[in-house]
Amino acid sequence: MKQRILVLFPDEWDRAASRDPRYAARYEFLYEGFDLFSFPDNARLFTFDALAFVERMVAGTSAIVHLGAISTEDDIEKIFHANFHGTFYVFDAARRHGVKRMVFASSNHAIGFHPITKRLDSSSVQKPDTMYGVSKAFGENLGSFFADKFGMEVACLRIGSATPVPKDPRMLSTWLSYPDTLRLVEACLDVAKLHFSIVYGASNNTRGWWDNSKSGIDFRPQDNAETFVAKLIPDGDKRDPNDPAVKFQGGIYTKLGLGEKPPT
Repeated sequence: MKQRILVLFPDEWDRAASRDPRYAARYEFLYEGFDLFSFPDNARLFTFDALAFVERMVAGTSAIVHLGAISTEDDIEKIFHANFHGTFYVFDAARRHGVKRMVFASSNHAIGFHPITKRLDSSSVQKPDTMYGVSKAFGENLGSFFADKFGMEVACLRIGSATPVPKDPRMLSTWLSYPDTLRLVEACLDVAKLHFSIVYGASNNTRGWWDNSKSGIDFRPQDNAETFVAKLIPDGDKRDPNDPAVKFQGGIYTKLGLGEKPPT
């Protein structure tokens, strides 16, 4: 029997699922009451304070993959609205409708002020680098609370850099390929025993900073950013190691002003 999965704010990597018959055979993906693969034009216009709408989306699902949020540092009020209020609404609607499993998209920016010399695991403390990172740390803590108090099953994904290919030297450590993103979500949906877990979302990168051995999630990434070394640093890494954007795991986010959007 297919699992009925609600995916909030599908991203490009979700399109890979529509091309892979394995996922279509195992999961019934839904977004806003539509089949995920139809990608309604208003997909990114949804506002989470439409609480009744959240209720309708959540009802009847077996799990939620919660990707809905402002995904960078941005205007603080926008972050409060989507990442704090919206995340709470989704968790609470899941609780009231008896949806046990939540896969929550956190971010490496919840731990961005750890130095790159420190290898992190699921027990590493939060050190957010922006208000965006603070909002993701809040989501992790909210997930822990709902797991402990209400018995939900919550996996928080500290996602690195989910892009088709790594774009800069930092991503040699943080890259998460789209196929590995699907493997990560699948591992979180399929794990038999789950209370609360933090798992890092990165491919099998030679230069990676993160260790998932304590997560309890059987995530086995297969891609490696090292494939792109010759393109990204053909003459070696010439970056200044004392630059906060190089020194800390959060990269350029550690240098942004409050509410300042990162350069594109």
